[in-house]
Amino acid sequence: MARSVDPLVVGKVIGDVIDMFVPSVHMSVYYGAKQVTNGCEIKPSTAVERPNVHVATGRHFDDTLFTLVMTDPDAPSPSDPNMREWIHWIVTDIPGATDVSQGREVLTYTGPRPPIGIHRYVFVLFRQQRPMLMMMAPQVRQNFSTRAFAADYGLGLPVAAVNFNAQKEPANKKRLSASSV
Repeated sequence: MARSVDPLVVGKVIGDVIDMFVPSVHMSVYYGAKQVTNGCEIKPSTAVERPNVHVATGRHFDDTLFTLVMTDPDAPSPSDPNMREWIHWIVTDIPGATDVSQGREVLTYTGPRPPIGIHRYVFVLFRQQRPMLMMMAPQVRQNFSTRAFAADYGLGLPVAAVNFNAQKEPANKKRLSASSV
């Protein structure tokens, strides 16, 4: 019988960003009609606007609040990630069985802008123990640590995570027409 290998392990999200965890909540992330699945590729131009994120919980989590973080562990380049992690988004107090728009945006969304190489963009969902009324946005976006953030706010291990890959898109090359020369 073949063993299934977790794509978060294969993609080194577990290790670089978060520790091993057992998913207990379903989180779906969409950029328009494109669903984020572990390791899929999404063009930065598709991800300019914040995604639609839905937290589907079982009955025992419906009255629970959640925190979502989105980071890039490959900043500024996968071969030299000296700004690991670049924080793209933080939303807290998301009610279970709803979408992220029902939560409190602590740090506004910024879409992916990978300068070089293929970057991983990771969405991590945590179950809150209480409302995060006093949480402040980080002063800088670089060198964020999802693990330290979770420890600082008593969030524990994630309950869901998903990631996608993106790379810099080629600039549109305008062709000179014979009449414009």
